[in-house]
Amino acid sequence: MRKKQLIILGAGVMQGPAIRAAKNMGLEAIAVDGDPDAPCVNEADRFERIDLKDKEGVEALARSLQPHGRLAGIMTAGTDFSASVAWVAERLGLPGLSYETALNASDKERMRSCFQRDGVPSPAFTTLSAAPAAGWNAPFPFPVVVKPVDNMGARGCRRADTAEDLRKAIRDAFPFSRSNRIIIEEYMEGPEFSVDAIVCQGEITITGLADRHIVFPPYFIEMGHTMPTDIDPETAGNLLSVFKAGVRSLGVANGAAKGDIKLTPKGPMIGEIAARLSGGYMSGWTYPYASGVEVVRAAIGVAIGENPTAVAASLTPSRNWTAAERAFISIPGVVRSVAGGDAAKAVPYVRDLFLRVKPGDAARFPVNNVSKAGNVIAAAPTRAEAVRAAETAVRSLLVRLETPNEDTASFLENGGAPDAFPPSAYAISPEMQNLLEKLPAGIEKNMDRSYNKSILERSAGQSLSIMPFPEFETAEYTDWLGRNAQASLEAVRTLAGLSLPVRRLDSACSGMALGRGFWKALIRGGYQGAVYLIDSLLSRG
Repeated sequence: MRKKQLIILGAGVMQGPAIRAAKNMGLEAIAVDGDPDAPCVNEADRFERIDLKDKEGVEALARSLQPHGRLAGIMTAGTDFSASVAWVAERLGLPGLSYETALNASDKERMRSCFQRDGVPSPAFTTLSAAPAAGWNAPFPFPVVVKPVDNMGARGCRRADTAEDLRKAIRDAFPFSRSNRIIIEEYMEGPEFSVDAIVCQGEITITGLADRHIVFPPYFIEMGHTMPTDIDPETAGNLLSVFKAGVRSLGVANGAAKGDIKLTPKGPMIGEIAARLSGGYMSGWTYPYASGVEVVRAAIGVAIGENPTAVAASLTPSRNWTAAERAFISIPGVVRSVAGGDAAKAVPYVRDLFLRVKPGDAARFPVNNVSKAGNVIAAAPTRAEAVRAAETAVRSLLVRLETPNEDTASFLENGGAPDAFPPSAYAISPEMQNLLEKLPAGIEKNMDRSYNKSILERSAGQSLSIMPFPEFETAEYTDWLGRNAQASLEAVRTLAGLSLPVRRLDSACSGMALGRGFWKALIRGGYQGAVYLIDSLLSRG
């Protein structure tokens, strides 16, 4: 007997668990993606190159399969295209959501309108389809949040605190909207949580409540999540009650739902709910590691019309672990190398390492959730062990940048104000900044003028040294990933391949010491900034 078929929209990393689960369930996995080089293309039984927003093209594929009587369903995970899934399912009579429901869950204006109609706690909002006239302001007080109505991954999303911020945010958000519409919302103060759920014949089963770790204002960059949350059960119950009300308001009765919920001074409020499994490694990795439940398998069961009893049985947790996902980032530039992968994988309890950059790639400081350098996932019996493992692993990963590069140089030379974006790796106090400015200039002082090549020629076979900055070296400052000064210096030594001793000042003035410029580069750009300076210095010699 020939296998039943499942169409899976997307062949990226986030759809890999669905492709593998479908095959394990005895289904023929047919992956659809506009990118023939997507990472999981070769894992599928069959691949079709179709743009995921081309719902008619996906429908044509499905119709070509249906006469053979083997097409069981269609689904996606971690993409923007639940509406394309619903379009096909509705027209071909496959299990799933109505197209209208999918639009409610993918168009933020429709979503907010549903919540407003049904009294589901969510922020006030207004929408724009064109840039407003000069002097226009949102009909509610600052701060506000600006985002496209139809995108994910925080692309084009940012907070605005002033009228000038608002104009910039509106201008920047429009290019990320496929429908040329943006939404402006009241800002919700408070911690944020991610929720996943499977919905089968109206029954909502929660498959994960995680703490989201959001940083780098005015943007909303998720530098990781920890599963399960450590909030108290009563608060968690209140969050989930609001989430379920939102799922029902949108009309999601069969499929999956992913929510972002904030715990505000007014109580739980919904950021948004999507009618799909989450991206961000939650449904495919961290919840299965923490609970033993393969959420994707249950979602496929709903998508092919499996018996609700069987779906429910597959959602029974078999363990109570913690899983922690953490991201690592890069300052702007072009990647020369990525080191530390083996060390990261060797950390006890680390389960996965996902690199998003490779040599030759352009690196950017993240302004959304798709521009990070990579992610690590750890799972352990306790929260402390899982978090420690993930954070230790990401600090093992070192991205070295090519020299020369205008973007890197500009990043290191500019910024540094407390509220500047991108922020400095180390947010030092004004007092520490004053001490930094008093440090002597070192060998790097000539980098912007004619370089004294004889210094390096005389140093053949010797190591550079660093003028000490004891006030900073012993302070409790940490960089974006929690490295203190000593850890960053060790990363510099590792990448630069030099011993780089930190010498006493009186013995470091021989002309071979890195001084104020080195410490400025380290404080601004972390170990990457310091290594870039050294590489630039040596290459010019």
